Amino acid sequence: MMKRRFIVIVGPTASGKTRVAAGLAKALGSCVISADSMQIYRGMDIGTAKATEEEKQGVPHYMIDIVAPDEPYSAASYQKAAFELIEKENAKGLVPVVAGGTGLYIHSLVYDIDFTQTPGNDEIRQKYLRQADDKSLEALYNYLREIDPSYAGIIAPTDKKRIIRRLEVLESGGGQAYDFRRVNQKDDFLIFGLRMPREVLYERINARVDQMLAEGLVEEARKLYNRYGWTNALQAIGYKELFAFFENKITLDEAVRLIKRNTRRYAKRQITWFKRDERIIWIDITPASCIENIINDIIKIINEKGF
Repeated sequence: MMKRRFIVIVGPTASGKTRVAAGLAKALGSCVISADSMQIYRGMDIGTAKATEEEKQGVPHYMIDIVAPDEPYSAASYQKAAFELIEKENAKGLVPVVAGGTGLYIHSLVYDIDFTQTPGNDEIRQKYLRQADDKSLEALYNYLREIDPSYAGIIAPTDKKRIIRRLEVLESGGGQAYDFRRVNQKDDFLIFGLRMPREVLYERINARVDQMLAEGLVEEARKLYNRYGWTNALQAIGYKELFAFFENKITLDEAVRLIKRNTRRYAKRQITWFKRDERIIWIDITPASCIENIINDIIKIINEKGF
């Protein structure tokens, strides 16, 4: 089997991955494969910052809008589908660009991770579901951090489904802590990371939330709330805070404040996790950076490495 070839663009939320990935894929004549665990859901458009048609620049984008918010979807499913897309593009002589900030999705491609399915154990799962209700999801997440810090580091503290599933698997004896030192040596890829000063990133995050609100985030969230309620997917940042507002638990101003704060915290976790991977080639971005120059710099590095 020939080695799969692909390029990866990572970075915290609001760092510019969408525009850089689309511009790079356009220059390479290939496509973009999203690695965002929330953009897979249909209807969650504004709150997940899905690329607009203008931002796509005519480039095909995959792994977006593939399931409904109340449908289950796993990292194993993502890994399988993404590798199939990469092989399909490679067969045409093209090198696709994988872009996103979901650590588990990215790591399913660049590390040697076996997502062998462990049969479910309903008794154990129900136990943790009761604990999430009696104590808190935060308590379960903190427990997961103690016994499997590597896995906990690449999922959100609000990802109830994956937190409970991982605890279920570990208690069932069906899986050990993932070893993220075991890199994927079966494929050829380059990983580029976008970074910028923390204060600049936080300003961009706050501005993007304001833009989402102007584009109709509240209306989008209300429509999803009325149709699906508190599904796992809709506990994502930007939706769960507004759901609390819809239930009169907090004001709209408080919901907006929490969205901005929680997004900044999420970005901080992303930065911490990606900094651990020494294979990442970091590209510095400033407020004055030109997207075209960034893309040209990446292409120059790709050529220099003979990729």
